[in-house]
Amino acid sequence: MKEFLKRHGLWVLFATAVIAVVLAVLSVFSTTSSPLVNLAQTITSPFRAAYTAAAGWLMDKQSYYEDTSALKAENQELKKRIAEMEAEVRQAQNDSEENERLRSLMNLREQRRDLSDLEAATITEHSTSNWTSYLTLNRGTDHGVEKNDCVITEAGYLVGVVSEVGSNWCTVLNIVDTDTSMGAQVFRTDDIGVAEGDFALMSRSRLRLDFLPAGAQLLNGDLVVTSGLGGYYPSGLVIGMVEEVQTDDSGATSYAILRPSAEFDDLTQVFIIKSFDIVD
Repeated sequence: MKEFLKRHGLWVLFATAVIAVVLAVLSVFSTTSSPLVNLAQTITSPFRAAYTAAAGWLMDKQSYYEDTSALKAENQELKKRIAEMEAEVRQAQNDSEENERLRSLMNLREQRRDLSDLEAATITEHSTSNWTSYLTLNRGTDHGVEKNDCVITEAGYLVGVVSEVGSNWCTVLNIVDTDTSMGAQVFRTDDIGVAEGDFALMSRSRLRLDFLPAGAQLLNGDLVVTSGLGGYYPSGLVIGMVEEVQTDDSGATSYAILRPSAEFDDLTQVFIIKSFDIVD
């Protein structure tokens, strides 16, 4: 029935309207209920009912269409507003993160006045395998970054050393990578050694403190920092903590396994030391 009215509703309305007009004309010329008028009323009564039902159905459909259109328009407006609010939230989050980075940079510069030129950078890629461990940053030669620049966290923990530089990117070898090596000092005892990546330890995110002086008495938990000898790297950058002290195969020399203070997997923001003052 509904499908029929959808296709022929206008014709039904037209026919009903014609019949209604005829009845109206008959009622004008007849003041009494003649048999003809009664017959006409009886015949057209179903059509009048159908007309009323069809008109009501069409009005309902029109109202439904108008309501649906209004709801769709309102839904689109709400979706647009939600998208705008989400964009505002993202922008606020970015602003908050940027403010946090600036505060960290200011604190770091206040604590380490010898680090005269720091460049904040965002990590764009983490890569760790059995052969290498490195990060990719969004800063490069356009920002004054050079090969062998040190990279640290906002707390001054050493992350690694720049190994390759592009115009707007650089690769940083983590301190656990087998290609890294730097002078180190045990903070408690002042013993000098070399902190370097070790193939057997890299998968555990550990490195080795080697070439310690004879008789060095290290303890688990000892803090190890960069020595700064030779002026190649800044002094006092935190490398990590002594996790274990061992003796080599000859039994004559001891070395330590270090746990880095920097949590490489959790890093998103770091600082590149582009220049520094040598502290005697």
